[in-house]
Amino acid sequence: MAQISLSGIYRFPVKSLGGGSLERAWLDPRGIRHDRHWMVVDATGQFLTQRDLPRMALISARLDGARLILEAPDTAPLVLPIDPPGAPVREVQVWGDRLEAAVYGRAAREWLSAFLDTACELVFMPEHSHRPVDPAFATAADEAAFSDGFPLLLISEASLEDLNARLDRPLPMIRFRPNLVVRGCPPYAEDQWRRIRIGGIGFRVVKPCSRCVIPGIDPLTAEKGVEPLRTLAEYRRRGNKVYFGQNLLHDQQGELKVGDRLEVLE
Repeated sequence: MAQISLSGIYRFPVKSLGGGSLERAWLDPRGIRHDRHWMVVDATGQFLTQRDLPRMALISARLDGARLILEAPDTAPLVLPIDPPGAPVREVQVWGDRLEAAVYGRAAREWLSAFLDTACELVFMPEHSHRPVDPAFATAADEAAFSDGFPLLLISEASLEDLNARLDRPLPMIRFRPNLVVRGCPPYAEDQWRRIRIGGIGFRVVKPCSRCVIPGIDPLTAEKGVEPLRTLAEYRRRGNKVYFGQNLLHDQQGELKVGDRLEVLE
């Protein structure tokens, strides 16, 4: 049996903006440190995503030391401290969850509002704020940042290769916004896993990931396409949802590195 290993780590600092790959990452209680730690909200505190504002796909977010840097076409970069002192706090909403978030000031508000052509502002999750994971799938100790519902998403390279073989134009893994990518297993093997260990850290494989339109949004043009949802619906549909990838919960904090071995425990 081939050895399964961790072949990719991705972090998306701001929910629904572009992210990038890492060679190693620290898992804290909310998942990969600084993953979906920031979020764009409207005037009411409701979260915003590419589902409603496809131009969010054109903005990339990266961390450089203690700085958060947002970049977009034909726009000067926005450079912010990752934890601005004295930031005001407001209530925000992510799906059905309401929690406190700290608010960046006028520079972030004006930069995002101008590029997205809608009134919005940038918030981040302070240490004192906690967002429990759905208790139907998690323990009371499990929490997430501003991700859709779970702290981690895993996809195997073989699953994407199988999907791409069915598409006219193959898609890169980052379009599916996973945190962890693995190689060395058959396509969709991750659907059968219940407990795994990567680099000494235990994970629970708790729920398949239902997919929305975001993988079909071109990050270079912000145009929406019918793929990959149309093709996935032909063979990955259950009821009225289409699934690709698996949501994970982690049992402890620790470091992950590309190349770490994955062991299937259950």
